[in-house]
Amino acid sequence: MSDNTANAPRVRTRFAPSPTGFIHLGNIRSALYPWAFARSQKGDFILRIEDTDLERSTQAAVDVIIEGMAWLGLDHDEGPFYQMQRMDRYKEVLAQLQADGHVYPCYMSVAELDALRERQMANKEKPRYHGTWRPEPGKVLPPVPEGVKPVLRFKNPLDGVVAWDDKVKGHIEIRNAELDDLVIARPDGTPTYNFCVVVDDLDMRITHVIRGDDHVNNTPRQINIFRALGHDVPVYAHLPTVLNEQGEKMSKRNGAKPVTQYRDEGFLPDAMVNYLARLGWSHGDDEIFSRAQFLEWFDLDHLGRSAAQFDEAKLRWVNAQHLKAMDDGALAALVAEQLAKQGLAADERLPAIVGLFKDRCDTTVALADWARAYYGEVSPSAEDLAKHVTDAVKPAIKTLHDKLAAAEWTAAAIGAAIKETLAEHGLKMPQLAMPVRVLVMGTPQTPTVDAVLALQQRKKVLARLQNA
Repeated sequence: MSDNTANAPRVRTRFAPSPTGFIHLGNIRSALYPWAFARSQKGDFILRIEDTDLERSTQAAVDVIIEGMAWLGLDHDEGPFYQMQRMDRYKEVLAQLQADGHVYPCYMSVAELDALRERQMANKEKPRYHGTWRPEPGKVLPPVPEGVKPVLRFKNPLDGVVAWDDKVKGHIEIRNAELDDLVIARPDGTPTYNFCVVVDDLDMRITHVIRGDDHVNNTPRQINIFRALGHDVPVYAHLPTVLNEQGEKMSKRNGAKPVTQYRDEGFLPDAMVNYLARLGWSHGDDEIFSRAQFLEWFDLDHLGRSAAQFDEAKLRWVNAQHLKAMDDGALAALVAEQLAKQGLAADERLPAIVGLFKDRCDTTVALADWARAYYGEVSPSAEDLAKHVTDAVKPAIKTLHDKLAAAEWTAAAIGAAIKETLAEHGLKMPQLAMPVRVLVMGTPQTPTVDAVLALQQRKKVLARLQNA
């Protein structure tokens, strides 16, 4: 690519997941960076579903990919494209490569290949196809066995190197002598992964391939196929692995959750984008930033080279910061959804309730737990009742009940009623506030008691205080 951005092609990136299991945070980070790069460069982001593994691909997994990306706001400009719907195109390019002498049929059986590998491993050699069926000038090929359908192999260059400047890993060189002739079509004619990827990237005019570093070994093979087709190679950026909290590669097998589960657990999409962005990229010491700031700052030059480790406590802290900063009305809409799951209907008080409690919450689920005391019933624990609602304080609770029944229903008037009750019974604030909280809210720890009661309905407060 030219350094002159005026002449540079429009940036086009892609996310190409395999729908063989539910997409988790490690996968979705491989969508976040190409999306962010396309958005920051005013380019295009393409979604491609690599569903050629027919045995393991499922529609349910495709649904979670699309649903998870939509929730996180990782919108795509084109797609989703499905590889299984592009088979005719792959076969067309395969025929072109074969006609140009870059592909040849190989009749070696699986048993023969296995025996070859065993011999090579016994000799401490790297297992690889040794080119029996590769046509060369003056070489006589074995007779074609009857009734055997061949695979098609790509004629990899025998000498020289494949090199590229990776935006994460730096300059990488692989000797062609280390690569064998890749199978690019199976005996039934269906093309294989590495070939399909190249055709897709060509047809979709992908300029930057930003993907996990488990693909580094595929890259030299794909570059050689690009060159055989007479095309320039995209810019590559291979992202380090995301590790789970135990330091293992994040995977479904190691307990990773589907992305959509974080939505259900009350995390905010902007907080998830913020947290995931920092799992492998940085902008100075900035920890908390908005989506707009991220897109303004993002580039490929500040991607980290070492594996990043997921930390749920850190994710919860980031989510809490975004909760605190979020508009009460917008946050109330999300909390209302959580309440609805519990069969509770919110009302116009919810934005104020959210504003009062959000500083002590790290998810919308935790916020809904506080709001539930306003819309559902409360069940104080026997321990809290015994500790705080004592016989000694019950007369004061009765006095407060009567004062609140007649008071104007504002925080100021409720606060005045509490102070009068304290004075009449010779009590300090915690001696009355704690039992009132337990009875009205089901817990002794809440924000300022007058503010908490003012948002509650008078009849509910009076009914709950009567339970003392």
